[in-house]
Amino acid sequence: MVQAMEAWFMADRNALAGYYGEGFRPNALPYDERNIEEIPKDDLERCLIKASRDTKTKEKYHKTKHAFALLGEIDPSKVQLGSPHAAAFHRFLRSL
Repeated sequence: MVQAMEAWFMADRNALAGYYGEGFRPNALPYDERNIEEIPKDDLERCLIKASRDTKTKEKYHKTKHAFALLGEIDPSKVQLGSPHAAAFHRFLRSL
């Protein structure tokens, strides 16, 4: 299971790049988007700040300023690919 919602953002780097625009550095996100459950919680925010600090249209990542907008941008199917627990939760919801 992911330890923080920022891990979900790591599953959809295209959404991050689109949200932050010019200056976003996806290479500063060192983890594999296909295994977001393994990312240590302490690394998540640090990596997002590093990747977004040079963006032109937005400030560097800030949880209360950016997280809810990013949640609306990410692709749930990519989160399911990167998180077996998210995939199981989606399967359960669809079975209801």
